[in-house]
Amino acid sequence: MNQRRDTAQQVRITPDGPALIDGPVEIVLPDGEIVSSDRFTVALCLCGCSATYPWCDTSHRRLPAGRRHRPRGRQS
Repeated sequence: MNQRRDTAQQVRITPDGPALIDGPVEIVLPDGEIVSSDRFTVALCLCGCSATYPWCDTSHRRLPAGRRHRPRGRQS
C-alpha cells in the first residue's frame, strides 16, 4: 500500500464510538504488525474491546458511556 497522498487524511472521532478514517489505510499495531484495509472508510476501535481489533465490531455499544474511549493497554 505505502502510497503517498496529495491531500491530508481525514480522521473523524465519533462520540462514544470508533474513529472513522478515509481509506485505504495501513495500521501499525504496537507489536509492529501492519494490518491494512482497502475500504473507503475504516472504523478503528477506540474502546479496546473489539474481537476484530484494531477494527471496530461495535462492542463499544455494550459498554457504559464513560468507558467507551479507552484504548487497549491503558489503565484508569
